[in-house]
Amino acid sequence: MAGGWAKDGAVSEQIEASISDELARLKTRRAPVGESLTHCADCEEEIPEARRRAIPGVKLCIDCQQECDGSQQLRGGVNRRGSKDSQLK
Repeated sequence: MAGGWAKDGAVSEQIEASISDELARLKTRRAPVGESLTHCADCEEEIPEARRRAIPGVKLCIDCQQECDGSQQLRGGVNRRGSKDSQLK
């Protein structure tokens, strides 16, 4: 059911577009290649063997990888809804 000026299915389309955008962004990320390191490239902590087998080419320990992933998520999003609150900012 549409509300206001929105057409039927507008919310579903917005959700699908957001998911498609995020999937496209994830596909562009480079996967590790080559042989895994035994010690982290950043902190020299030993990388567990189970992690090295699970992710071929891994270069960072779990803690450093989480820090790296967290810094990459700082990006601006697109406000597809166009709410009044977002228009006032």
